[in-house]
This record gives sequence, C-alpha cells and structure tokens, in this order.
Amino acid sequence: MGRKEDNIAKATALSKSPELIRNIGTAAHIDHGKTTLSDNLIAGAGMMSSDLAGKQLMLDFDEQEQARGITINAANASMVHSYKGKEYLINLIDTPGHVDFGGDVTRAMRALDGCIIVVCAVEGIMPQTETVIRQALKERVRPVLFINKVDRLINELKVTKEEMQKRFVTIITEVNKRIATQLPEPLNKEWQVRPEDGSVAFGSAYNNWAVNVPSMKQTGIAFKDVYEYCKNQDMRTLAKKSPIHEVLLSMVIEHVPNPVEAQKMRIPIIWKGDKESKVGKSMLACDASGPVAMMVTKIIVDPHAGEVAIGRLFSGTVTRGMELWVAGMPNVQRTQTVSLSVGADRIPVDHMEAGNIVAVAGLKDAIAGSTVSSDPEMEAFEKITHYTEPVVTVAIEAKHMKDLPKLVEVLRSVAKADPSIQVEINNETGEHLLSGMGELHLEITIYRIVNDHKIEIKSSPPIVVYRENIKKKGGPFEGKSPNKHNRFFVEVESLPDNIVEAMKTGEIQTEGKIKDAKELASKLQELGMDRDEARGVVGFSGHNIFIDATKGIQYLNEVIELCKQGFEEAMNLGPLAQEKVSGVKVRLVDAKLHEDSIHRGPAQVIPAFRSAVYGAMATGGRILLEPMTKIHINCPESVMGDTLREVQQRRGIIEEINQEGDVSIIVAQAPVSEMFGFASAIRGATQGRALWSTENAGFVPVPSELQTKVVEQIRTRKGLKPEPYDASYYSG
Repeated sequence: MGRKEDNIAKATALSKSPELIRNIGTAAHIDHGKTTLSDNLIAGAGMMSSDLAGKQLMLDFDEQEQARGITINAANASMVHSYKGKEYLINLIDTPGHVDFGGDVTRAMRALDGCIIVVCAVEGIMPQTETVIRQALKERVRPVLFINKVDRLINELKVTKEEMQKRFVTIITEVNKRIATQLPEPLNKEWQVRPEDGSVAFGSAYNNWAVNVPSMKQTGIAFKDVYEYCKNQDMRTLAKKSPIHEVLLSMVIEHVPNPVEAQKMRIPIIWKGDKESKVGKSMLACDASGPVAMMVTKIIVDPHAGEVAIGRLFSGTVTRGMELWVAGMPNVQRTQTVSLSVGADRIPVDHMEAGNIVAVAGLKDAIAGSTVSSDPEMEAFEKITHYTEPVVTVAIEAKHMKDLPKLVEVLRSVAKADPSIQVEINNETGEHLLSGMGELHLEITIYRIVNDHKIEIKSSPPIVVYRENIKKKGGPFEGKSPNKHNRFFVEVESLPDNIVEAMKTGEIQTEGKIKDAKELASKLQELGMDRDEARGVVGFSGHNIFIDATKGIQYLNEVIELCKQGFEEAMNLGPLAQEKVSGVKVRLVDAKLHEDSIHRGPAQVIPAFRSAVYGAMATGGRILLEPMTKIHINCPESVMGDTLREVQQRRGIIEEINQEGDVSIIVAQAPVSEMFGFASAIRGATQGRALWSTENAGFVPVPSELQTKVVEQIRTRKGLKPEPYDASYYSG
C-alpha cells in the first residue's frame, strides 16, 4: 500500500470524527501563490509527488488553468496530518484570485470554517485580498495569515532585516484592521491574527518552507537565520528544517475551529430557519444522526458520472441510493455515488457524515447554491451573495443547426455550474446571451463550450451591460389601460445608496415573496426610509422597490399582483435603452379602476402600470449608468508616463500615485466599455513591465455629452428606433 493509498484509507476513517476535521480554504489576490501553496500542502501530506509540487499544480487540473497559469475553479482535496500525536483530516479548497472568478470564491466560503489568507510580502494587501477577507468574515470563516514570497522581498527588493520585519508588521496590521471593523464584538478581538500565538506564518510556497513562532521554538530557526538562508539562496535547507506543510497544517489545526464548534457560530448567520426545529438543532450540533442538510457550493461535469454536486454537509449522513430533496424543486432525487475528493480524484465511499465536504452524483436539479435535504420542508440556506454582478455580455449561436438543442443543454449546465454567469436563452432567434464578470470569464466559458462539449459556435464581440436610473423625482404620471377604463398614478425617485447596498449584500432579502413585512419595514426605517413608505413596500425587482402609497382604493387588492408584474417588466426593460433599471423607488400614489373585473384583466392593468412607470421616469430625466473598473498598476518609474497615457486614453481617472523604491503604484478607474484589449495595449506600452489587476467598481452615470450617442448605439443594436420615446408617448 503506497503512501497515497494509506492516506486515503486514513482520510475515510477520520471523516467519521468531526472534532478531528478542519475545512479550510486558501484565498488571496491573483498570483500571490495560493495554488502553489495548496500543492505543497497536499504533497507534504503525501497526496502527490513532492518534486512536482508547485509545478504540477494538482488543483489546477483543468487544461485552461494550466495553460494560463491561473486558477479558475475552486478545486478541493482532502489530506491527513499528524499534530501532537493525533491525526487530523484537512479538507482544502483552493480558490481563484482573479477578479473575474470572484463568484467561485464566494461559494467556496460557504463550505469552509477557516481560511488561509495568502498575502505576497512584496505587493502587500491588494484589492482582491480585501474582498476575500470581507467574504470570509461575512460567512464567519476564521482567517489565519500566511505571508508568502519572503525570499523575493530579501533577494529582489534587497531589504534589510529591520525593513523586512517592518513590512510584516504593516501587512499584519492591515489584515487586523479589516477584522476589527467587519466583525461584531467579541469576535473582532478574538479573531485578530497574531505572530505570537502562531496564527501568522511567513515563508515561500514555491520553495516549500515556512516559519511561525511555535515552529521557530521547535526548530531553533529565527528570523535572522531565515534572512541569511534566503540571501545565500539556500532554501533547500530551510525547506528540510521547516517544511511548509508542517507549519501551516499545524497552524490550521490549532486556530481553525472544527465543524462542531464552527457550526454553532455559522448556522445562525447562513441559515434563517427555525433553530428549534429538528434540522436546526441537528445543524447547530453537527449531528450525523439528524436529517441530511447539505449546501451545494459547486457542480462539476464528469464525463463518466455526469453532474457531480460538491458541498458541505452540515447535518446527517449521506449514503448511496438515498432519496434527497433539492429545495424549491418538486421531485425527489436519488444519490448514485458518494465520494471524498482528492484533487482530480474522487474516492467512492459508502457514506459521508456531517462536517465533511462531500461529492454526490445523482442530484439532477441541484445548482451551485442549492440546499439539499432529506426533509422536503427544510428552509433553504441564505442566498450566496456575490460581491460583483455581471458587466460584460456576448451573444453566441450554434454554427450548425443540428447543434442547437445541444447548445441549449450545455448553456443550462454552464449556468448550473457557475451561477455568476447569467444565461438568457432565446429559442426564437437562436441567439443566446452569456453575461459574466469580465472578458476573461467569458473567454474561458466559451472555450469550455467549444472544447469540452465539442460544439462549434459563433460569438459576438463583448458588449457592456448598462443600467438605467433617473436624475430627479418624476411624476405623478398617469398611465391608462388600452380600454381607457383604468388609470394608475405613479411617482419614481432614486433610492439612497445605503438601501441599494443593503439589497446587494443580501441584508435586505429581495428574492421571492416578502416573508416578514414588519421586520422589513423596521430595517428600511433604520436605513432612513420614511415610516409610511417602509410599511407600504409590496415588492422588489432587481435593486428596485415597489411601494403602494394609496389609501382605501376599491378593487386595488385584486389587481396589485398585476401591478407588480407591470413593475417587474418596466424594471427589466428600462424606457431608455431596454437595459435593466437599478436603484429606483416606484410609488403607486392613486388609481381609478373599473368596477367590472372583466375590464381590468392582465391585458389592461400590466401595460397601464408599465406606461405609468415609463412616463414618470421620462419626466424625472432618464440617465444611463455604465459599469466601472478599478485598476491597480505596479510599474517601474521609467514606463510610468506610458502607463498613465494608456489609462487616460480610456476615459480613465487617476485616483492616486504612490512610489515604493523605483516602483510606481497607480490606482485608477475607467469604464468597462473602454477596457477591452487593455491587456495587450499595456503590455505593448510598457514592454511587459507593468503588473496590473482590476476589480469591478460599480455603476456610474455615463457623461451627459456621451449619453445620447451610447443610447442610440444600444437601441440600434437591439433593433429599436434610435431615439427613446418621450413622456407624451406614454400618456396614452
């Protein structure tokens, strides 16, 4: 029995003892070294050859990942580690750092109890690092810190020992600042990372060594020795004396809570059901004998097993052939195989117990984010909120008619496996829209459709996703039904940013029916909404609110659902360019309805209400919002002029410029529409010497001098008449 097989046998045995399990992830900015770190941890634990570690990128088993040298999916693996005479099972998920794949990070966090935040010693805290720390804390995932690439700090930046220590202190302080502001008391103090208690480690994932205070005491290696070893390029000795997997896996076991401790704290945050119910109690206790409660965090499509759902089992035991329900789906599903994941391998087992990360085949209706349970009545887990929304769209169609049905199937499975991709299937025109987080995200999705599923497709150049809003309050505007017997009077107004933000982060639930109107009203009042308005909220659509501000209108309760439909239609296709409306409050202030219900059916009420909203928006001054990108660039001073020129040509606004040695750090914002082809342009302008990364920076109004032209382009592309209609058109 080889070492790998031996460890698989141990892993299967340990999966039955939740107090010996640790579910952890690695999370960081792109290229700070997460996957290399994950590989060396897996190799150290005997799950792959140590010569290949860091070069083989075991968790990057997708050929696109190996070709591009980045992680696209969140891959996972289980390994065994001995610490203080006991063996532990560590389930590790490696997450992407590229901003286009942020959705994968958000979902992976749901399965974890702890997270190794990897920060590059040279670059320090970067935008994506902040995002992952924020996501981890929101899901109550406990962070530990690994400062990577220490050798580069010493050999490339030539820092002194004192400067090295100073750099470490800065990074640790920055991380702790985030923890202090984003968690409630007492957690914000308890979860601080501290070198003295061993929750911070320093090292080089590529060269396979790491140190922290407990390991220094054990091995007798101090910071001055680390400095000398790196300076003399003798990192092999360091890796022998203080191997990375020993230090980091011991740090994880010591500081990350086991599933039993973690679930007591995490379940109330991620599940809003009744804590006294059978499933509630079982999840809080991580009880293997309770009902099955699993949250799917990822779907992978396996050529042999079909769709495999990977997720965290919070309660119960999943066995082969068991009947389970996917929340929100009518049919019961039967599990075909249950397995433990080790990188690209899945090891089949008879059953898996609460507290583990498990892979299940046979759940046809599950998508990433689904709740799976043996109790058909179980309330679903909180929706996983993504910090960014899709900003780029491509239109794709099959080259050959015969591939049409297959393409629709493939697009459905793409949307299941990656909910941060939005798919709009149009069977009439055969043209389907794919919206994602950025150019790279869509490029790779299309590559997978063509290469994995062998479908030839034509795709349009990328198109930017816009949003619509209004300048000032508009209305009351009267919308009449086609038969002229029903009238609705509507006002519209922009929502304050804090309310829109609360809807985006999920603090205000906008999905489905309003469950608790009182709680919703008090939350909106806390955010500054007027009391009567907060009580009148009857529906949401996207990040827009529909308020019924009328008093005692006859028959209104019979048509309010139809009004909601009219509201939703108006919000999905705005009056300016048929883009989605975002951040608008729609108030129904008066209505006159026909007494005979035959004259106020859907064909009368829906268009009347929609016209009232469109007309009110036209009187309030419609504006188009475009998505922005925040750009962080590190470049040598000698090419700074070219870099700035490249950004400013693209309507970029420079926010700050800092110097660190001979490196310039530039932070800027530019519209997504101007950023296509930026990668090759900046490489050309700086001879490939600029390092850059981007993150989505929300939507801002298109400059007024450009709006008419942009609206015209969008409308023409959609086959509409170039100018939008004015208010008089909607007054019927």
